[in-house]
Amino acid sequence: MSENTITQQDTIVALATANGNGAIAVVRLSGEHAISICNEVFRGKDLSTQPSHTIHFGTIRDGEEILDEVLVSLFIGPNSYTKEHVVEISTHNSSYIIERVINLLIKKGARAARPGEFTLRAFLNGGLDLSQAEAVADLIASNSAASHQVAMQQMRGGFSNQLKQLREDLITFASLIELELDFSEEDVEFANREQLKVLILKIYEVINKLIRSFEQGNVMKNGVPVVIAGKPNVGKSTLLNALLNEERAIVSDIAGTTRDTIEDEININGVTFRFIDTAGIRETADVVEAIGVERTREKMKLARLIVYLVDPTQDTISEVLKQLEEVKSLDIPYVVIVNKADLLADAERAAFDVLEASFISAKSQDGVEELKDLLLEQVNLKGLNADDVMVTNIRHLEALKNTQAALERVLGGIDNPVTSDFLALDIRQALYHLGEITGQVSTDDLLDNIFSKFCIGK
Repeated sequence: MSENTITQQDTIVALATANGNGAIAVVRLSGEHAISICNEVFRGKDLSTQPSHTIHFGTIRDGEEILDEVLVSLFIGPNSYTKEHVVEISTHNSSYIIERVINLLIKKGARAARPGEFTLRAFLNGGLDLSQAEAVADLIASNSAASHQVAMQQMRGGFSNQLKQLREDLITFASLIELELDFSEEDVEFANREQLKVLILKIYEVINKLIRSFEQGNVMKNGVPVVIAGKPNVGKSTLLNALLNEERAIVSDIAGTTRDTIEDEININGVTFRFIDTAGIRETADVVEAIGVERTREKMKLARLIVYLVDPTQDTISEVLKQLEEVKSLDIPYVVIVNKADLLADAERAAFDVLEASFISAKSQDGVEELKDLLLEQVNLKGLNADDVMVTNIRHLEALKNTQAALERVLGGIDNPVTSDFLALDIRQALYHLGEITGQVSTDDLLDNIFSKFCIGK
């Protein structure tokens, strides 16, 4: 790796639990000397003679000074997370105690772990492949049922197992193509081209399905970006406050109060929605407001869903339809919400049916719960189950697209016959890009980049 090369011969130590209030903290060691180092400072049973997956009560001492009464958990390699000897010391959650214990263990021969180093060792020692290791970080960061579900599915190997099968099928034919190269002068074919084409088409379809899954997978992992748009003073900020159930945005009768975007998120039935309250869209001579309007348009282009809010007391149906032309031109799903519905008579409400709109009163919160249900329908995550394989990582998406491109070249080489060496080259490329996802092909810089984003202690 780079100058931050991680030496696996070292025994590493870090706090494995979060800083802050709490009863217990866990200090984790991993490495060949984890048990012997801990044994030097632990007074209780001789840890070197204890079986794996056992817990022992005793004290941690610096010389004769007792630092804390602790529980020590033993995980003897390879039956541990890192596949090395792992010791976890449960101490009282005092920053003073934690600092003393970690410094004592470092003095006895351990070194401070770098971000993600425990999980990196699990990967390097064969406990996890790279996509599973990345899913560990996603699981820690998950803040909704949906993001937790997809991270757990990937960490348990659902994505990896599917890719493993694809690679194995492809390797079988790749070996036959490579064999043909050894007999190139005899002009023989060991790999049946029609069977190879059937296999490539099958793999291509699976890859294509995984690529298409990214849109929903990304939504489940990172949440749904929803822009609340509309003319000034239609109640966008009031709606944001109603959805969040707090006074997040300034509400005023003065048009143009919101001059920049305001963002916050809520969880609706296990799905995270990231709401973006924007400046009202209108022509304005105010330089600052004009910047806000332009930012609104930029945010709308990046949204997964647009909630376009209408004030029936301001505009006629024809005016609203004209406003929606810009929204439709973005080719992004949108819903029309008529605000201030409490001010409308039944006949007036019926006039807005042409918009296929929903009616709410953001001020009194009438219809807000129904709006949440509508948002869930628009995201269309119903019917997903824990076994669905989804792509949530942009690195994986790029590797899959590169694999797909290589497979297209293989198909082209079969339909417009090329020599075995060209076919072999394209198949190797497909295998290479699939291997990038699981770590069968990796670079030191890639590993540095991935694991540096982990928290220390994981």
